[in-house]
Amino acid sequence: MTTIPHWINGAPTQGSAATQPVFNPATGTEQAQVVLGGAADVNAAVQAAAAAFETWSESSLTQRTQVMFAFRQLLLDHEEELARIISAEHGKTIDDARGEITRGREVVEFTCGLGDILKGSFSDQVSRGIDVHNFRQPLGVVAGITPFNFPAMVPLWMHPIAIATGNTFILKPSERDPSAANYIADLYKKAGLPDGVFNVVHGGKDAVDALLTHPGIQAVSFVGSTPIARYVHETATAHGKRVQALGGAKNHAVVLPDADLDFAANHITAGAYGSAGERCMALSVTIAVGTAADNLVEVLQRKAREIKVGPGDTPGTDMGPLVTKAAQERIENAVTTAAGQGATIVVDGRGLKVEGHENGFFTGPSLLDHVTTHMDAYKEELFGPVLAIIRTDTLDDAIELINANPYGNGTALFTASGEAARRFQRKINIGMIGINVPVPVPMSYYSFGGWKDSLIGDSPIHGPEGIRFYTRPKVVTTRWPQPTQQTTAEFNFPTSN
Repeated sequence: MTTIPHWINGAPTQGSAATQPVFNPATGTEQAQVVLGGAADVNAAVQAAAAAFETWSESSLTQRTQVMFAFRQLLLDHEEELARIISAEHGKTIDDARGEITRGREVVEFTCGLGDILKGSFSDQVSRGIDVHNFRQPLGVVAGITPFNFPAMVPLWMHPIAIATGNTFILKPSERDPSAANYIADLYKKAGLPDGVFNVVHGGKDAVDALLTHPGIQAVSFVGSTPIARYVHETATAHGKRVQALGGAKNHAVVLPDADLDFAANHITAGAYGSAGERCMALSVTIAVGTAADNLVEVLQRKAREIKVGPGDTPGTDMGPLVTKAAQERIENAVTTAAGQGATIVVDGRGLKVEGHENGFFTGPSLLDHVTTHMDAYKEELFGPVLAIIRTDTLDDAIELINANPYGNGTALFTASGEAARRFQRKINIGMIGINVPVPVPMSYYSFGGWKDSLIGDSPIHGPEGIRFYTRPKVVTTRWPQPTQQTTAEFNFPTSN
C-alpha cells in the first residue's frame, strides 16, 4: 500500500505516523494511505520555509520569472500524468482534470509577467527637491488550505502568485485527494525552485489549526465551505494574519423566454452536472422565467438522460463518481427529501450502478422541478449532480430571489436581450456574473471571489487582488540636498510647497 508523505524542504517527508485511507471513487477501494500531519509537521515546514525566505525574497525578478516559465512548461508537458492522478483520487473525468490544470496554469502565466505586475510608481518634485516612490515587498511564510474538488487548480490560484512575489508557501491540500500536491511540488523542484520555498503538509483539523495559529505564518488563503471559512477567518485574524477565505455557493442560472433554449439547456446541463456537481461554481439552481419554463424543463430532461456516467478514465464518460461514499449517500438522501417536500423528480439519479464498478460512489444526474425557496434542496449547498428548477413570472422576481439568497458566488443569465442583461448585471448582488456563460470563472488577470456568505472578509483570490494580498507596500519620500544648501526644519506638520 502506497503511503503519501509530506513534502518539506524539497523532499518527501514521512512525519507523523498517523495515516488515513485514500480511495478510488470509481471502484470504492482503498488505493493509498496519506500521512496526517499535526503541529510538529507544520512547525518543520515553517522552519524550512522561513529559512528559504531569507534568500528567495532577495532573489531577482528575473530569477523568479525564469522559475515560473519553467514551471509553466512542466505543467504543460506533464498534464496527462497530473490529470490521471486527479481523476484516480477525485473521480472526475480525465478531460475535466485537464481543464482544471489549464485554468490553474493560466495563473502561472499571469505571474510570468512579474516584472510589469510589480512595477511601482514614482512622483517627481512633489515638493521642492523631494520625490516620492513606492514598491511592494513579500510578507514571508504564507499558507494555503484547499478543497478536494480542485486539487490542482485552486492551489495553483494561490502558490504561484505567493511564490512569484517573493514569499515561501505551505500547502495543506485535502486529505481526500492529496497526490496532486506532491506531484506539483516535484515539478517546482524540476523548474529550479529552491528547497523550502514550496512545502506540502497533509492532514485534517490538527494541521489546519496549527497553520492558523503558528506565529511564523503571515497569511492564510482558504477555499471551502462557509462555516469553515468563517472559522479560518476568525481564528487566523485573531492570530494577526491576513486571510483570504472563500466559502460556499448556491449559483443560479436565469433563463428568459427570449433565450435559445437548446443553447441554454446545453450549457446549464454542463454547468450543473460537470464534475458531478462538485464545483463551487456549479449551477445548482435554474430559474425559468415565464413561458420559458415548460419547454426548458423538457429539454433539460432530455439532456440529463443523455449524460454518460462512468469511471473518469473511461473514454466517452461525461460524469464520474462522487468523491466519497458519504457524499453519494448525502446526495441521494437530498433527492429523497426534496420529493417528500413537494418537488417533482423529473430525472432520478438515485441507485445508479455502473457495470463493472458496482461498488463505486456513483449517482446519476437528478433534475427537480417545482422547487421552492423553502425546500432543503434549495437552501443547502448540495455539492452534487442535482439541478433544481424554480419558476418565476418576471426577471425582476428572479433577481429578487437570487439577492435574497445568503450566497453570492456566481450567477448566469441566458437571454437575447442586451437591456435585460445590463439590468441583471447591475441589480444582482453577486460577485461573478455570466451572460450566456454558465460558469463565469474569471481569467487569471481578473480576481475570483463572490459576495455575501461566499467570501468571508474582503479579499478575493488570484489576479490583481492576489498580488495585493501576498505583498505589502512601502512608500519612500526622498530628499538629496546639495552640500551647500541650507534648509530649515519646521516644527509644524510638514506640507508640500
